[in-house]
Amino acid sequence: MTVFKKQLIHMAAGLLLTLSGVAAAASHLERVLATKELRVCIWPDYFAVTYRDPRTGMLGGIDIDLARELAHELDAQLTFVDSSFATLISDLQADRCDVAMFGIATTLRRARDLTFTQPHLSSGIYAIATRTQTRIRRWEDIDRKGVIVAVQAGTYMQPVMQQTLKNATLSVVDGPLAREHEVQAGRADVFMTDYPYSQRMLATYDWAQRIEPAQPFAPTPYAWAIARGDFDWLNYLNLFIATIKHDGRLAAAAERNGLSAIVIHD
Repeated sequence: MTVFKKQLIHMAAGLLLTLSGVAAAASHLERVLATKELRVCIWPDYFAVTYRDPRTGMLGGIDIDLARELAHELDAQLTFVDSSFATLISDLQADRCDVAMFGIATTLRRARDLTFTQPHLSSGIYAIATRTQTRIRRWEDIDRKGVIVAVQAGTYMQPVMQQTLKNATLSVVDGPLAREHEVQAGRADVFMTDYPYSQRMLATYDWAQRIEPAQPFAPTPYAWAIARGDFDWLNYLNLFIATIKHDGRLAAAAERNGLSAIVIHD
């Protein structure tokens, strides 16, 4: 073997080591293990999933409970980072957190920019209206001329309703309690949400009523999301989900938070 060939082999070996080092450094699993910190993006207005009680400031919900379990398994300190459905993609791409854990609907549009774990929940879409309104009594009353339907910006309800509504007008709103305010003020007739958030409305507001379709409407799996390309981290998270499904921690967290009806057990 010539000296030149030996030099080429050494250069190639060095390049491979460099690339493997970069890949390892890019892994959020390695980062969490090294820093002993797990950063979790949440939407703190998501009742029963990731909800910050405005009276106490305390966080609760199924994904809060499971984030704590995950941090325990990793022997890491847990840091919650406020996010939203509107900023979810940019927050993960900017590396503001290691994983987004707030019941994220696994849509094809989001899959262009994110990687999803195996799902642990599934929900369809429901409508919330005031009890005193008289225009909408059944699900079939929603898509009619003159009806205004509000959705939260960035949620999967937005594209679903954009594709579904033929006669009603869609109003896309953003900000805490924006949907509720639109309906209460009469600027919208209903707003569209999922099972967990509809549970919050019924538990919190005596003016709210839930209007349900006869059959599940747009049922969608919910999972956690990470930045694309981090397969070591994805494999770890999927194993964690499989483990908590098997050992009962997922079912227990769902029961504590009133979400047993939408848990995916297998």
